[in-house]
Amino acid sequence: MTLRVGCATPTDFWTASFDDKQAMMRRLADGGVDQVFIADHVSFRDGSGTDGVVEIAALSQTHPTMHVMISVYLLALRHPLPVARQLATLNTIAPGRILLGVGVGGEDRHEIEVCGVDPKTRGRRTDESLTLLRQLATGAPVTSIGEFFQVDEAQIRPAIDPPIPILIGGRSDAALARTARIGDGWIAAWCSVRRFTEALAMVDEMAATAGRIDVPWVHGYQPWVGVADTPARARELVAAEMEAFYKVPFEAFEKYTPYGTAQDVADAMRPYAEAGASIINMKVVAEDVAASVEAAGDIATALKS
Repeated sequence: MTLRVGCATPTDFWTASFDDKQAMMRRLADGGVDQVFIADHVSFRDGSGTDGVVEIAALSQTHPTMHVMISVYLLALRHPLPVARQLATLNTIAPGRILLGVGVGGEDRHEIEVCGVDPKTRGRRTDESLTLLRQLATGAPVTSIGEFFQVDEAQIRPAIDPPIPILIGGRSDAALARTARIGDGWIAAWCSVRRFTEALAMVDEMAATAGRIDVPWVHGYQPWVGVADTPARARELVAAEMEAFYKVPFEAFEKYTPYGTAQDVADAMRPYAEAGASIINMKVVAEDVAASVEAAGDIATALKS
């Protein structure tokens, strides 16, 4: 199994000049990073966010071979038909380089409500949307009367070929069941190696029960990591960024957040790859942007050695 190592877009990437964006992507690729991923939020907490589809479309054009991934996309907040069109368009402009992670959200209930979605239905909406996306990706006409969406002879062409892998995000057993039924893999976060290993076994078992045998799974693990010359400094850096983003004390995340030298982080991530992760995505926090780009490459090189 080939390991693909990814990192989040470097801080301030989008405010850099186009030449500097290209240079950062080249440094990541030359360092051994295989993909760059971004998050997706419509109106998170204070109204902030970024549209995942728009961002990876732009990102895909800054390097000719780098894979790009949304991890994770809040599919329940959108209608699946225009999303299918967006994915088909992405596959045309960056064929074979797109990955889609899908989650149900929930960290900010208001974000879901302000989009006109009842938070209690987000799981069922996601399931129904995923089913429609799979059908629409074939290019054939689709007619469906579901709980949330009704389409009559809907068609998206060209067909999405090669298919875009869809990884399901979420820590719950419901997310694992969703992976088993309709996903190409699970993208995990905030879990131990033991939980990760057990979860993949659960996915295999539930998929077999659903009649899905010998699925070429694309599972992943996605942590924040801190990198510096010393563990103490690495902890300080990653704690400050995570607390600013999540508004929660770092201690709540610490046991799932590797920090130290690049080798320390790689050593902490390797057991997930050995347990079945073919993707390791990292949000790398270091002294500055240049240091985070260098650290991402160093971790990737160490993981693949």
